Amino acid sequence: MESKFQLTIAKFEDGLKSLDIELSDNQKQQFVQYYELLIEWNKVMNLTAITDLEDVIQKHFIDSLTIVKAICPKNKTIIDVGTGAGFPGIPIKIAFPETKIVLLDSLNKRINFLNEVIHRLNLKEIRTIHGRAEDYGKNPEYREQFDLCVSRAVANLSSLSEYCIPFVKQDGCFISYKSGKASDEMNSAQNAIKLLGGKIENVLEFNLPDSTVDRTLITIKKIVATPKKYPRTAGKPSREPL
Repeated sequence: MESKFQLTIAKFEDGLKSLDIELSDNQKQQFVQYYELLIEWNKVMNLTAITDLEDVIQKHFIDSLTIVKAICPKNKTIIDVGTGAGFPGIPIKIAFPETKIVLLDSLNKRINFLNEVIHRLNLKEIRTIHGRAEDYGKNPEYREQFDLCVSRAVANLSSLSEYCIPFVKQDGCFISYKSGKASDEMNSAQNAIKLLGGKIENVLEFNLPDSTVDRTLITIKKIVATPKKYPRTAGKPSREPL
């Protein structure tokens, strides 16, 4: 078991190298602890269907850190919308400790898990909020307050844009993580993105390191302030995408 573990950590380091990310021993240990907590809590609640160490490293940890292909998160203020078990927010925070991160999720059980991870890993300047993006996106404390909004949530890009773009400062970015290729989604979302004050600036299609797993990162730049009527009331963005 020890040797498989060491081998997998070596593969993690290879994946990090391909992203030009170097971690200290303490940071690597934080990822190990995070994995252990994820598996422990996953026994009693549904956090992830992916539990094999190698898969978690590749499809959660490395995947979360591919943000560096689009933008360097260093020193940025970031909100992770629909964070779930903490992806991509917690891996970004571990790898880039100088970021300031807010994790938003609508399920309190997940928030409890995230608070435990933050406490056990001794992470600073990261906090959780429990609620819906439609409500927090109207709250002046959060609206247009972040350099970056990130999301790996499973929703169409039109709905996601309405959840996420309101949080972003002018000249900041919303980065959407998508599995597979997303050209149809992007075409359908063009109108919504424009209405919300954004513009697609960059689209990166690639495979996760050492795999055939397709990923797309869509960078949407905030050009002008989001009109006050957005986001619409809870449930509307997913039921009736712009």
